[in-house]
Amino acid sequence: MSIQFPRIEPWPGISQEEWTNWKWQSKSALVSRSDFEKHFELSASESQAFESGAELFRVRSTPYYASLAMGRPQDDPIRKILLPSSDELSPGLQQMLDPLGERQNNPAPRIIHRYDDRCLFLVTDFCSMYCRYCTRKHFTAQDQVFPAKDEYQQALDYIRSTPKIAEVILSGGDPLTLSDQKLEKICYDLRQIPHVEIIRVGTRVPVVNPFRVTNELAKMFRSHKPVYIMTHFNHPRELTESAAEAVERFVDYGNPVFNQMVLLNGVNNHAAVVRALSRRLLYLRVKPYYMHQCDPSEGTDHLRTSIDQSLEIQKQLWGSLSGLAMPNLSVDIPEGGGKAGLTPNFIIEHKGGRRRFCGWDGIEADYLDPHESNLEVPSDLTDWL
Repeated sequence: MSIQFPRIEPWPGISQEEWTNWKWQSKSALVSRSDFEKHFELSASESQAFESGAELFRVRSTPYYASLAMGRPQDDPIRKILLPSSDELSPGLQQMLDPLGERQNNPAPRIIHRYDDRCLFLVTDFCSMYCRYCTRKHFTAQDQVFPAKDEYQQALDYIRSTPKIAEVILSGGDPLTLSDQKLEKICYDLRQIPHVEIIRVGTRVPVVNPFRVTNELAKMFRSHKPVYIMTHFNHPRELTESAAEAVERFVDYGNPVFNQMVLLNGVNNHAAVVRALSRRLLYLRVKPYYMHQCDPSEGTDHLRTSIDQSLEIQKQLWGSLSGLAMPNLSVDIPEGGGKAGLTPNFIIEHKGGRRRFCGWDGIEADYLDPHESNLEVPSDLTDWL
């Protein structure tokens, strides 16, 4: 049986041509309390958040994405991602402006270099919508849409002068809010650097403004292959007919697509939700890649899940989800510690070379190590270093 994806109809008075024009979606974004009040009955918590003014991380959504929550109750999962809450104004247990410690790994303008073989290139600070769980609130929404000419050149010079960088991840903000011409220039310039093997594009545009993913854009990325597209779908309802067409267009043109979701309290912190999302993604030929702990950025305490709960979700998925559809659970260690993988502990006893396991379904059994398990270094290892 094939999976069906819901169709989102244009708003009354808006033509299909306008609705499916990505530039119209961006130009018509909801950015103020009055904009949202035209389409939502705001809760007391949401109203209080809007009243806080400058204290609040900016609010923005395309009409398309707002439609996913319209007519839904106030505890709707999409609404929690879309609309601000008074909970964002609470101090929280561990609120950090820069939870990933990116400022201390910032050797050149717009460059974050935390891991030896790859770096982030922040090509814009603008997003089609501002997610309430944003981890980069210290950078996004600052109205610096594209790097200044000298910043851009310094970023390229750093990448060019650092041969160990084999992979450049375009991030921001959202790179796909830039024009085809700007993206083409970035990809072309990176392809002039011999040691850059892989280009990655981190984007939520297929989720919030899928009409941006045109044949021309997909073809352009293919011409600079390999280019990997990293999407950010968090809930099965975000996979509409238009979103499905967007990610499949990338895949059809030879651009592999991976998904990175964030576990969010009241949004997707249940194995059934993650399972439904992962199966739908895999059906569209999108690999569920990461399932992240929500970073402790400012105003996100109410959206974060405990690591114990996340591990339990992962454990439940082991027994009910294909390995192809299984995302890797990880946490970003605060203050620049990098990613740490999280897996349920299936070993319940360890003595000498014997380990006793308890599987996801409660079955217990012993696994015995062989008498000899010395690693022999392959003779041709140096050929691949």
